[in-house]
Amino acid sequence: MRLDVRKEAVALRDSGQAISPGQPAVSELIKRINHDDPDTRMPPADFERTLTPEQRRLIENWIAQGAVYEQHWALITPQRPALPVVSNKDWSLNAIDNFILRKLQNEGLQPSPPASRERLIRRLSFDLTGLPPTLESVDAFLADDSPNAVEKVIDRLLASESYGEHMATSWLDAARYADTNGYNNDTQRYNWRWRDWVIQAFNRNLPFDQFVTEQLAGDLLPEPSLDQQLATGFNRNHSVTSEGGIIDEEYRLEYVADRVHTTSMVFMALSMQCARCHDHKFDPISQKEYYEFFAFFNQVPETGYHKELTGNPNPVIPAPTPQQNSEIDRLTLELKSLEGEALNQKQLALEEFQKLIPTAMVMRDQAAARETFMLERGDYDKPGAKVEPNVPAAFPPLPEGAPRNRLGLAQWLTSREHPLTARVMVNRLWYQMYGQGIVETVEDFGSQGAWPSHPELLDWLAVEFAEGGWDIKKLLKQIAMSATYQQSPRTTAELLHRDPQNRLLARGPRFRLTAEMLRDQALSVSGLLHTHIGGPSVKPYQPSGLWEEIIVGAEAYSGGGYKQGEGTDLYRRSVYTYWKRTCPPPALNLFDAPEREFCTVRRSRTNTPLQALVLLNDPTFVEAARVLAERAMKEGGDTLESRAAFAFRRVTSRAPAAQELEVLLRVYRDQQARFAAAPAQASELITIGESTPDPALPATDLAAWTTIASMILNLDEAINR
Repeated sequence: MRLDVRKEAVALRDSGQAISPGQPAVSELIKRINHDDPDTRMPPADFERTLTPEQRRLIENWIAQGAVYEQHWALITPQRPALPVVSNKDWSLNAIDNFILRKLQNEGLQPSPPASRERLIRRLSFDLTGLPPTLESVDAFLADDSPNAVEKVIDRLLASESYGEHMATSWLDAARYADTNGYNNDTQRYNWRWRDWVIQAFNRNLPFDQFVTEQLAGDLLPEPSLDQQLATGFNRNHSVTSEGGIIDEEYRLEYVADRVHTTSMVFMALSMQCARCHDHKFDPISQKEYYEFFAFFNQVPETGYHKELTGNPNPVIPAPTPQQNSEIDRLTLELKSLEGEALNQKQLALEEFQKLIPTAMVMRDQAAARETFMLERGDYDKPGAKVEPNVPAAFPPLPEGAPRNRLGLAQWLTSREHPLTARVMVNRLWYQMYGQGIVETVEDFGSQGAWPSHPELLDWLAVEFAEGGWDIKKLLKQIAMSATYQQSPRTTAELLHRDPQNRLLARGPRFRLTAEMLRDQALSVSGLLHTHIGGPSVKPYQPSGLWEEIIVGAEAYSGGGYKQGEGTDLYRRSVYTYWKRTCPPPALNLFDAPEREFCTVRRSRTNTPLQALVLLNDPTFVEAARVLAERAMKEGGDTLESRAAFAFRRVTSRAPAAQELEVLLRVYRDQQARFAAAPAQASELITIGESTPDPALPATDLAAWTTIASMILNLDEAINR
């Protein structure tokens, strides 16, 4: 008997009815939960949980009212709710505020005042581009007294190429993108053309339904373009093994299972993994349905063993960049006007150039359909009943006329009837802007996940998003333009006690910068950041010897140990950093960047002493502090006060208070005296990193200002937004 299935719960049995709708007194369930005999009472006495008197009354009242069953909220197609009526209409800037304000008023709370303009532009810049604002943009915003000043800032940031790089970073986590194949050997692969496709897709504001469709099934679209084929690399980013002695089919099926997990987690915030081995009583997805979903991804012509050891596992396609295509066109055109030896030489030049063209891993269905079977307990060698591609019965069916392949699956996910896709993406974007989702468990919309803090707001935004063209930039702008988002993060002891996690949003969002933001901020404020878009992954500073500790067969598999990049490669945005799964970039990993062996849609936020050591001692941060110090000495004016204020403002976007300035100058004088007494230490500090310190600046002064710049970069205000 199942109490979660109404038909079974109300069925008349020999022992009576577990639930008799409208009649709690004759319902066996009520008798059992209220029974005096501990051996008869439910739950049993030795069970970990018991029902409180209030919970028992709630069940009785529910039965008395007819015992109406509803699906879990996340399985019900969202409908647009009416906008709440609020008393303080002057505070609301858009519809979002109505939902937030109504709940605050119900709780007897009031929203906080607006954040200062300096704080707001810093918040907007990080949330929309992952970079701090420039002083020029801060000054322009402070001087703009027009009524749409905030909107102009938002539009400029959304139009920036930095926007796409920032948006791509979390998508790479979700898609488990890396530059190596994973598993024990963890050999090199080259799928950066897919990463660049993601950046460009966000920058051109590709509607999210197309973004989903092209990544799941771009190859199945009519006459797919190179970009649409590149997009399918989303489901080829999984780990692939090149270890000897494996069972090929076992690992091939692992890759298919990884696609199932990633697709369901990223687009539906559900893990189907539990149903892989057997049914679960309270799981809406059965094992049969798991393998029906599995069948969508089981047609790729691939093997479990990557016999080439390094490089991209098949299927792959040539993936020239736009610049390479232009060069090929130029060389091909020249060939038409040549003959004899000149023609031969130009033909050889074209052939050599074509060898430089990167490949990209893509999805493709094999010509002869592969049969899919249920696997007993998930074991690769225990096939059971044959299944066909389909979606779980707890959801709406595939759209009428949709093909039973990945393209049909994409059409299903982006249909108006699907209860999760729009909600999940809206919640993820809310998480990006507020540091927490409306559903706190961004990765889990199931029964074990959190209930939405504002369910009607989530549904309103989901419907608005889907019916408004799946426009990501439009939704982000809507969030950023709300009075809720623009609140000051300052709080009171009472409010902190009432709502420590800020779930009610009576104050502005405040949380630590991500690993990439911290590194990119240091490069940006110092002026070291190189803003070239796209290209192969780069290898910035990293402690020596880390790879050597874990790589297998260094030369045969990985081409040797870590070879640090040169020149501008050291100062690229972190989204381009080379990602080795078994040894991810240590400075980023310490700030909770994942290994990317599996799909990650919500990073943890930890605080450890090692993080402080990175910010104080990692060459990237030390070098950035020294270059920022040089700028303060050259551009910050002639006085100590103006130089300290310049450095402080470049990092925090505001001028220091008098007390803050006093502390900075006191530390500067102490450090200047210290380095004057130990010039070798000054020289050692300012020569950290590959860039050359300005010889025209006194070394002891530069070292002292480097210490001040490092101190500012380590402020609580600098590492939070």
